[in-house]
Amino acid sequence: MKVRINKSALSGTVTAPPSKSMAHRMLISAGLCKGESKVHGIAPSEDILATLDCLKEIGASYTYDGNTVIINGAADKETEGMRELYCRESGSTLRFFIPLCLLDGKKTVLSGTEKLLSRPLSVYESICKAQGIEYTSDGKKIILQGTLSSGSYKIQGNISSQFISGLMFALPLLPGDSTIDIIPPIESCSYINLTIQALGEFGVKIEWLDERTLFIPGSQVYQPREVTVEGDYSNGAFFEAFNYLGDSVTVEGLREDSIQGDRVYREYFLMLEKGTPTVHLADCPDLGPVLFALAAAKNGGVFTGTRRLRIKESDRGAAMAQELKKFGVSVKVEEDTIVVYPAEFHAPDEILCGHNDHRIVMSLAILLTKTGGIIDGAEAVKKSMPDFFEKIIQLGAEVEEL
Repeated sequence: MKVRINKSALSGTVTAPPSKSMAHRMLISAGLCKGESKVHGIAPSEDILATLDCLKEIGASYTYDGNTVIINGAADKETEGMRELYCRESGSTLRFFIPLCLLDGKKTVLSGTEKLLSRPLSVYESICKAQGIEYTSDGKKIILQGTLSSGSYKIQGNISSQFISGLMFALPLLPGDSTIDIIPPIESCSYINLTIQALGEFGVKIEWLDERTLFIPGSQVYQPREVTVEGDYSNGAFFEAFNYLGDSVTVEGLREDSIQGDRVYREYFLMLEKGTPTVHLADCPDLGPVLFALAAAKNGGVFTGTRRLRIKESDRGAAMAQELKKFGVSVKVEEDTIVVYPAEFHAPDEILCGHNDHRIVMSLAILLTKTGGIIDGAEAVKKSMPDFFEKIIQLGAEVEEL
């Protein structure tokens, strides 16, 4: 899908969409209960629909009532035959469900888009090999069969925290206590704490023994609950970015006491407005594209801790470098650093590409409201915020689907 965005002035109030990170965690927790739970504040993005589909495959059932999902959990329910879980393009879904599929020893096939299956999964492969669990992958699907064991786990802290969270969902259900020793440096620690918070809402207790060790008591039971998903700082950042380009947008629905790591965007936006700062992204990689966009429109910036941006929905550093060049902005992408150089920012001289990445599309759309231009592949927003364009149109953006 191509969209043309004309130069526009935006103003008004927008409610931040619900946190996709917490929605995954709460829906899965509800799906592991025995009995009915209600999860309020669910937006049907592609990633969330992937998680709901996979919950159904492991024995849960659900219905939608407005923005509420009513889930009857999978605890004590038997599924027949081989399970097939299609994770679409959701990295969270795939990495959270692999350990859950190893709770009962049943053969399971997990699949998704080619891009998803190309993302690293060696942590789980190594665990399965060490425990004698079948794990095979041909790049199109993963086949699992075996039963996960409780015990001591060591996980590198500079890889995706989703591996750690995935184990945190499954290990409490096993007999025997477990520990996860996270080898420093620990990146995206806030996401681990989000998992602890979500599991705690459903009666499952996990605690830090020290700054690198998680203690997970075994034989726990997920308890049905009625919960509400809080607003999402990572997506709220896209709307607040307009204010640093001369607009007047109020973002509602964000908890001031939230532990989401992406709440740091407000501090980083101010830094980019005042000068050419050095910003560390290891704990908030999802903010990368919008920060690069704002740096391009402002005074440039140096971004460290960017290594993991290569393995997102796109190679986000390279993708933003390619697109920002069309605005006259030079970007240098190195192993763990990205530099956006100050430049005479101008309207793009050719059509922009969305790189099949929702965060790339939304970041470029923000810039186009100041310059005008066309984005190809704009449908990628469906992954996390299907109504993104409707929301900015309500704020005054002039958007036309071509």
